[in-house]
Amino acid sequence: MAEIRKVEHVSRSRPTVEGAGVRLKRAFGYHDVPRFDPFLMMDDFHSDNPDDYLAGFPWHPHRGIETVTYMLGGNVEHGDSMGNSGVIGPGDLQWMTAGSGIIHQEMPKRTKGMLAGLQLWVNLPARQKMMDPRYRDIRAADPPVVKLGGGVSVKVIAGEVEGARGPVRDIVVEPQYLDVTVPAGKIFTHSIKKGHTAFAYVLGGEGVFAPGAREAQGPENLLLFGDGDSVSIKALDAQLRFILVSGKPLGEPVAWGGPIVMNTQEELELAFEEYENGTFLKHGK
Repeated sequence: MAEIRKVEHVSRSRPTVEGAGVRLKRAFGYHDVPRFDPFLMMDDFHSDNPDDYLAGFPWHPHRGIETVTYMLGGNVEHGDSMGNSGVIGPGDLQWMTAGSGIIHQEMPKRTKGMLAGLQLWVNLPARQKMMDPRYRDIRAADPPVVKLGGGVSVKVIAGEVEGARGPVRDIVVEPQYLDVTVPAGKIFTHSIKKGHTAFAYVLGGEGVFAPGAREAQGPENLLLFGDGDSVSIKALDAQLRFILVSGKPLGEPVAWGGPIVMNTQEELELAFEEYENGTFLKHGK
């Protein structure tokens, strides 16, 4: 018999400042390791005040991780050391594998209305920390949108729903990344591999995230599920929107320094030493 996952942990995203002075909300991060393994951090940025975001994230390095940026409103200009450049807008997504090392910038553009999005950091296992970097630019129309019973809608960025596979594939931790909308009073049920870490982050509306749960969860709330075979989530009096993310834990030591995540302190120190002396980038050699 399938076991529905219970909610193990609930928290609210916390205000923080990153980059050159960008004000955002951190759903989880450094102090939560290894609770969300293989995921390291997720930030929620949304503001209608350009002073909160225009300073952006000027050129900086990454190694040992993947960064996933999902735009919900407004535009961000991207450039990196592999020669990729462009602008991602509402519904667009970039999945960047830093691997052995990449230097990039992400600069929000002045937006009429709300600039909004999410950035998720995914850890890489020791054997692939130094893999070649790669960049995937996914346009809003690329992920399939699956219509389920009761008017439930699921945008499949990674993973599979009802036979529809997301455009992000061949990722080490076997991630599922779903953008789910549930009409008022309806229920969304979805299978997740047993043993995989799973969490939800509420974007709009209110819902209960496990059968029998008493407390409603609204925007900016993060819910970490315990183990099981599936989740069952019910919208309350209004439409509920959330992202649902899951992945295979790595169970490896984490040595984390700013934008670089390795397995040992020695590897971390070497990465920063190489960045300082100009030998950080390995791709194209």
